[in-house]
Amino acid sequence: MRQSSRLLCAIGVTLALTATPGGVAAAHAQPEIQVTDGRTQPVFSYADAIREQVRVETPVDSDGDGKNDLANVDIIRPRETDQGLKVPVIMDDSPYYDNSGRGNEAERKTYDAAGLPVKFPLAYDNYFVPRGYAVLLVDMLGTNKSEGCPDVGGAADIAAGKAVVDWLNGRAKAYKPDGSPATAGWTTGRVGMIGKSYDGTLANAVAATGVRGLETIVPISAISSWYRYQRMNGVLYSYDYMPFLADHVDTDPAAKCAAVRERLRVGQEDATGNHNAFWDERNYISGTLADVRKVRASVLVAHGLGELNVKADHFTTWWQALARHNVPRKLWLSQYGHVDPFDFRREDWIDTLHAWFDHWLHRVDNDVMRQPRVDLQVAPDRWVKQADWPSRSLTVPLSLRPGQDGQGSLGLLPAPRGTTLSFTDDPGQSESEMVSDPTAASPNRLAFLTPPLKRAVRFSGTPKVDIRAKLDQPSANLTALVVDYGDDDRVDHYAGAGGIRTLTEESCHGESTAADDACYRKTETATANRPVEIVARGWLDTDNRRSLRTSEPATPGQYYRFTWDTLPNDYVVKPGHRLAVILAGSDDSETFPDKPAAATVTVDLPGSRIWLPLSAVHDEEPPSTMEFGPAPKREEWRGPKDVVLPTPSRDFF
Repeated sequence: MRQSSRLLCAIGVTLALTATPGGVAAAHAQPEIQVTDGRTQPVFSYADAIREQVRVETPVDSDGDGKNDLANVDIIRPRETDQGLKVPVIMDDSPYYDNSGRGNEAERKTYDAAGLPVKFPLAYDNYFVPRGYAVLLVDMLGTNKSEGCPDVGGAADIAAGKAVVDWLNGRAKAYKPDGSPATAGWTTGRVGMIGKSYDGTLANAVAATGVRGLETIVPISAISSWYRYQRMNGVLYSYDYMPFLADHVDTDPAAKCAAVRERLRVGQEDATGNHNAFWDERNYISGTLADVRKVRASVLVAHGLGELNVKADHFTTWWQALARHNVPRKLWLSQYGHVDPFDFRREDWIDTLHAWFDHWLHRVDNDVMRQPRVDLQVAPDRWVKQADWPSRSLTVPLSLRPGQDGQGSLGLLPAPRGTTLSFTDDPGQSESEMVSDPTAASPNRLAFLTPPLKRAVRFSGTPKVDIRAKLDQPSANLTALVVDYGDDDRVDHYAGAGGIRTLTEESCHGESTAADDACYRKTETATANRPVEIVARGWLDTDNRRSLRTSEPATPGQYYRFTWDTLPNDYVVKPGHRLAVILAGSDDSETFPDKPAAATVTVDLPGSRIWLPLSAVHDEEPPSTMEFGPAPKREEWRGPKDVVLPTPSRDFF
């Protein structure tokens, strides 16, 4: 048998000699994993795989019935695992298997007449089971066939995934459908969790408990802090969301978990937008149940910079925390919205997942950790690799300056002392209105523009807003937008599918059966040409200027310093385009105004600036500053009027 020189483990089959009736030794093949060129090979039958169901006992009683909740687990594993083969596990823990479904085609689990699993959503089973993996699809507590109630990021949500890892490593109990004990002697105990959105969020959470046996996670468009998912600096993105989501994923009668939903409603504290113990429980970076310091697993993160659902600050705060604790990690960073890489860069993603799981679960010595750490999309049809993210080399402060017609300019020199500009909050103002006609005076926003750029500017990281201002009311919501004015073809992340268009043609990855095929519809990138792009957004409730936990109304007429981070991005503003900062009050497109009074905000211009993290434009030298071309006469450029930005999808799935 041929063997690759790049293997860590033995390949092929092991021959066991036994005596035949005639006394001649005969060779019987014992099942083994096969590896070629750093990849496991599809040598096990998908059609003949064992499909079974167990219920794992968790340590919580989320529905208050006096019994620990049982989590339903649907399992598919090579038949050879009943003949001595031990395999690692790929697990997708999800609340969506019987409601919204999984993936771009919204697949749900299906079962035969005996209740055994037949259809496993997504292609993980089709592709990886033939390569020597078990795939486990876990129903989050309170969903599908699991007991209990959804807890939206809290203890009950985390319980099922952690308990399954414990069961696979002999530390928890499980039961077959007939009630008899179920053991997992067929596994090595090494587990990798994967999933998009809520599923990836559960992977983050379980990893941050420090559970032993969880070797790696692949969170895709995943939450790292539920407070950050629902609000920024006290400003709400939506109202009464936590009980809404619990109800959405729970298909049981409403009365069963009504008490849990009421606790969610009270705990979220929408009236103030403050952080509290409820949100501490749902913080996986430094929370009371989960903390990044406990993470033992390697992490492959995938996220879209165009995300307006699970916004990009989820991956940046998680990524930076992992880095501080030297967690082995890789990152795929796209320009799409809430989209799985399987649906925008399918072949490369499958190969990356294959190498990643082989390395961390089968201990194959391949080159996945010797590759550059980051895959970054820099244009609709272009990806680059880089050593890390952000790729920052210079942080430049741009000053807010006076301009003409009651608007402002953006430049490298501070404004004259004593210069101010004001706007009045309009709670119904949309982002389309904020960015329209930026050279015209508006009572409800301020627009600060640079001259046309002489050279392209790339910022990589998180812009920071730092303004000195006073209010005529005790409270206000503040919005800051960083905007690129200039026509360009961009990934249309506003589109309902997050920047992809689904085609009729399919591609197949793995093996199929009549009930569960490995074929999924291909996609293509959806682009749009617009004269304006909002490239960073950020919000602050002035009550929370000092603390997220305590509301502190301002004294009208007194100046305060308001400092906050926008959402991150990695974005190139092209030569000839203009960069702008828009300041406004409420953002009706993205946030929920919680103050009835419309405050007037007066900004002290020399005391205000925005910090941009600049980096080298790809294939160019790092910048030393920003360079501007000559500004045309004002009447020669008025900017786009009557901008209509599409409403992005708010689906969490």
